[in-house]
Amino acid sequence: MAKKVKARPDAQHGNRLESIRDAHNAQKMGRTTRMEDYLEVIYELINQKGYATTVDISSYLNVSSPSVTKMLQRLNESGHVNYEKYRGISLTESGTAVAKNIHDRHGVLAEFLRIIGVDEDTANRDAEGIEHHLHPETLKKLEEFIRLVKSQGLGGLNAG
Repeated sequence: MAKKVKARPDAQHGNRLESIRDAHNAQKMGRTTRMEDYLEVIYELINQKGYATTVDISSYLNVSSPSVTKMLQRLNESGHVNYEKYRGISLTESGTAVAKNIHDRHGVLAEFLRIIGVDEDTANRDAEGIEHHLHPETLKKLEEFIRLVKSQGLGGLNAG
């Protein structure tokens, strides 16, 4: 019979569990990653075309029009968008702030990934996956790192 080994918590694993819990609780308390995706797409569409439609959002996020309508209603209730069916979509001040913050996080992450040699398409895809989960302090440190690298003239580490 195998001897039962008593698990002992070590600091690294304990911190990891706390991080998972904190990330999970943060999602419960506020916006979801999905909501942020919608706000980001609306923001980008408005910047590119001057307006956003449910059809455009549906196309970019690869979701059904009824799903878009449902999320727009949630975002309207939470005060992030002004939405009236068949009338259009606009971001509120808080919706614009959230979307701009996500846009900026994406830019910093994509730039960091390009600096370390990741190609443009991959950098943007990876930044999209990471941007919702980045702690503000981490973002601040990445921005400092990018400024330092650029000031040293090391803006492309492609060892190719």
